[in-house]
Amino acid sequence: MSRDRTILQSEGIHKSYRMGATEVKVLKGVDLAVKDGEFVAIVGASGSGKSTLLHILGALDKPDRGVVKYEGQDLSRRRGRELNRFRNKMVGFVFQFYHLLDELSVLENVFLPAMVSSSVIGWFGQRMHARKRAEELLAQLGLAERSNHKPYQLSGGERQRVAIARALMNKPTVLLADEPTGNLDSQTGNGILRVLEGLNKAGQTILMVTHDERIAERAERTVTLADGRIEYHKGQDQTRKALT
Repeated sequence: MSRDRTILQSEGIHKSYRMGATEVKVLKGVDLAVKDGEFVAIVGASGSGKSTLLHILGALDKPDRGVVKYEGQDLSRRRGRELNRFRNKMVGFVFQFYHLLDELSVLENVFLPAMVSSSVIGWFGQRMHARKRAEELLAQLGLAERSNHKPYQLSGGERQRVAIARALMNKPTVLLADEPTGNLDSQTGNGILRVLEGLNKAGQTILMVTHDERIAERAERTVTLADGRIEYHKGQDQTRKALT
């Protein structure tokens, strides 16, 4: 891990959506760089473009203009399987509403990304390794006894920890978390934040979206998004830059 190495960045990102006859400009030229091992929070009011930016950075959506780079390489140059591999291997997604499959067990939900990225023959050869990896992640997150349960049998906090385990399954370089505590009470949400902090201390790069500035303060750097633009940065890196 090198804090001098930029993992993910956006340059001049613009994004608009049409609502009937009206064009709504959501992002209006966003520049952001996330370095290896950082824990960055994007904070802003509802409708400020936080989730849109996160989805564009994770290649779930495309900008109208501008560039997203992963390790210096323009994602717009990637097509088909290469872009799917980026979404499956290089980034892990955690959403507010979990997006777990109730027909699968907790363990199956966790190793699903490994299954999706494999051919039928390839999966046959690696399924035991994937199962072991999923079991280790569940144990790490305090869910070893829940592996054979279905998601609907779990509490909200437990479901979000399953979602985090699933996001970590393929050992992503960057974890993208979109309002990961937004559907939880404050005590349970604090537990999820402690999980994210622990992952970051172990070296995981995390980019988290939240509307709550108190939650954003748990990250080491905060980016405020307002009216489709970044207003300011707050964090240790900026403080050091100001003093040098």
